[in-house]
Order: sequence, then C-alpha cells, then structure tokens
Amino acid sequence: MAYSILLVEDHAELAATTGEFLELCGYIVDYASDGPSGLNLAKSNDYDALILDIMLPGLNGYEICRKIREEEESDIPILMLTARDQLKDKLEGFDTGADDYLVKPFDFEELNARLQSIIKRHKGEFSSKPLKIHDLELNPKTMQVTRAGQKLKLSPTGLQILKMLMRRSPELVTREELERELWGDIVPNSDVLRSHLYNLRKVIDKPFDCSLLETVPSIGIKIVAPEEQS
Repeated sequence: MAYSILLVEDHAELAATTGEFLELCGYIVDYASDGPSGLNLAKSNDYDALILDIMLPGLNGYEICRKIREEEESDIPILMLTARDQLKDKLEGFDTGADDYLVKPFDFEELNARLQSIIKRHKGEFSSKPLKIHDLELNPKTMQVTRAGQKLKLSPTGLQILKMLMRRSPELVTREELERELWGDIVPNSDVLRSHLYNLRKVIDKPFDCSLLETVPSIGIKIVAPEEQS
C-alpha cells in the first residue's frame, strides 16, 4: 500500500529532493510551499502523514499544527522539520500536537524511518478492552481519553504512550521500552521522549487534584491509581 504524504516546505531545492526521495520510496507526495496552501491541502485531503516545516510564509508550522489538531480535530501523524535544535522549540512543537521532529540537515533514510514509525503507530490495532485507571479512561474503539468525565486531547504519540502505561499499570515502564515502542531501532535524542512525557503529564495530571503519573528519575514512568500509590 502506498502512503500519501503532504510535504509543506518553502525551500524549493530541499522540497524537490525530499519529494523525489519519498516518491522513490513508494509514497504519493503532495507539496505546498507556504503555510496557508499547506493548511488548505491538509484540510481538503485524507493524507497518511504530514511533513511540516516550522518556518513558513503566511502561517508557520506551529500555527498549522495547532489548527489541524484543535479546529479540524485531526489525528494525522505530523513530523516537523526545524533548523533549531533547542529544547524550547521542540516543546512548542510537541505542545501544538506534533508527533516527531527532525533537525535540518537530516538524513533521508532517517526521514523515511520516522515516517514509517508514526504512520504504522497511527494505524496500529487497539485492543477492544476498555482501559481505566482511577477516573482516567481510554476508549480503544474511539481512541478517546477522558478524566473525571472531561475529554482530553492527546497527540497520537501521547496516546500511544498512555496506552502502554495503562496496559502495564501499576508496573514501571522503562524509558528504553517506551523508546523502542515509539521509534523502533532509530531512537531520537532524550529530549524527544522527555518532551512527550512533559506534555502527557500536563494534560493528564496538571488540571486535576491528584496525580496518576509517577516518574522514577533516569529509569522510567508508571501510571498508578491514588489508592495504589506508595
């Protein structure tokens, strides 16, 4: 099956070489050179993934990602491209709903591997058994997450992490296990997982009276009901 990709990149030479490589890999590629055109294509078509540059004319990548997640309520996998390898930039990208990122200049083989990872993760099968920890619930059929009856918005990567933690609860899940589940053999630097866990905690725990996520520094994380916490 050929996956359809939307590439939004204003650097013409990079867009051409990237698009050519992806087509050689078997993808069907659409292209936009500015933010508004990219957003319009993303809203009008059913893509398997979006490759989104951050610095774009008309509408930047953060704004596009936020609109896709909040206004369109789409869970399309989004891979961001950035020239800035700063933690605050990564956090902002993940906060708007990105699933992964690559820092320019990047290796095309790594781009393909990361695309395959987020697409397969998004299309993966969910167990039909409902997951519930305390007042936190994950409905595998609708992929909807609620806590105390309030609907929560998670990125596909955040949902994948939460599903793994809830299935293993109250067991500790190591960082290595999470990285292997999310990215396979090509693991990004530690800031990526840390950023996803930061955003997960912000959604799952921060607005509520009691915390469910427990971190064991440098080892891993688990999700535990208050009555089971030590």
